[in-house]
Amino acid sequence: MQTTTVRHAQIRHLPIRAAAIAILVTVGGVAAQATASSHAPHDPHAVKPAKWFQVGKATWYGRRFQGHRTASGEAFDSNILTCAHRTLPIGTLLRVTNLGNRRAIMVRVNDRGPVPSGVILDLSYAAARSLGFNGKGSARVRLEKVEGPEAAKLNWPDLGRPASLPGSR
Repeated sequence: MQTTTVRHAQIRHLPIRAAAIAILVTVGGVAAQATASSHAPHDPHAVKPAKWFQVGKATWYGRRFQGHRTASGEAFDSNILTCAHRTLPIGTLLRVTNLGNRRAIMVRVNDRGPVPSGVILDLSYAAARSLGFNGKGSARVRLEKVEGPEAAKLNWPDLGRPASLPGSR
């Protein structure tokens, strides 16, 4: 008789035990997954998404276009760090690096162009001067899109006018 009583007690507690085990397995699995993902070793060989870039010849335009409307609708100001690009959306922020001297600046696309074939970018005078090729007329450059948190840190239009140019704020 005693064995029957023990069996009834075990059977009565089965649903409670099953639920407790299910909860422990679930919580344990979630905790293990969170720990594994938060402490996963960084794989230096993992494939990272390719960042957009372009390499080619850049020129600059200045006085002749001063005050003319750009494709963005704003008046062109040769003393602001802007550029013209054929296909990038208006407002795109770019890091432009002069491959001849490694100087780099940030510019904003506000116009379409450049008109000459073989040229990938037309820069404002201020941008060309900052990159060190305003006297030459052109330079080989690398363009990279500036996106995400890096772009959020930039404060246009306060970033636009270099302090060393006349008429600066």
